[in-house]
Amino acid sequence: MDRIAVLTSGGLDSSVLLAEEAKTAEVYPIYVRCGLAWEDAERSALDSFLKVLNSPNVKPVTTLSAPVRAMYGDHWSVGPDGVPGADEPDTSVFLPGRNILLIGLAAVWCSTHHVYRIGIGSLGGNPFSDATPDFFQKFAAALTSGLDHVVEVKAAFRDLHKWDVIKRFQSLPLDLTLTCMAPIDGIHCGQCNKCRERQVAFDRSGVQDLTIYARGTATLGIQNISQSHS
Repeated sequence: MDRIAVLTSGGLDSSVLLAEEAKTAEVYPIYVRCGLAWEDAERSALDSFLKVLNSPNVKPVTTLSAPVRAMYGDHWSVGPDGVPGADEPDTSVFLPGRNILLIGLAAVWCSTHHVYRIGIGSLGGNPFSDATPDFFQKFAAALTSGLDHVVEVKAAFRDLHKWDVIKRFQSLPLDLTLTCMAPIDGIHCGQCNKCRERQVAFDRSGVQDLTIYARGTATLGIQNISQSHS
């Protein structure tokens, strides 16, 4: 059976990618800790999703580390303040070198575990230069050269938008995934840029959003459950 390492954050896109790859391949989930504010909630979501998925082709999660605080300084992603809100543009959530770190660490792991493909849940419409097909191809070539180990970066959903993924894979436990930069007690805050993106995607997909949001969902016609969880 084919083998693939899948960069899995516990978010909707990468969790669905992992489930899809597991249909035909032996999947090695890789979670990279960088010291970002939402990682504990994200990792918990990943565990919940994998437990329900219960696929025999999914191996135990490998956790790698690449602390970014020294590089990022007072960036909002490593502290409690300044998280981009629902009305801020997607460019506001840029994490410098994010895919360079994720793919680079995964590639080193692959080189010592006889794995040659890395899956990443990058979607269409991603505006960042480290999420383009050209970048993936060139970076994979550089890693192949530097590691003396063939590395292929596979972005299977690069031609899809989040609403396409939701509609196509609605049978999966999507509500167990976490796409939030400021989770409250382990659930979506409902007010950050990523929560808004998730809400809009469910709305456009026509699929019922079973995600629990702490607040801020009423504008999309989604039931606001903040009072019942206060």
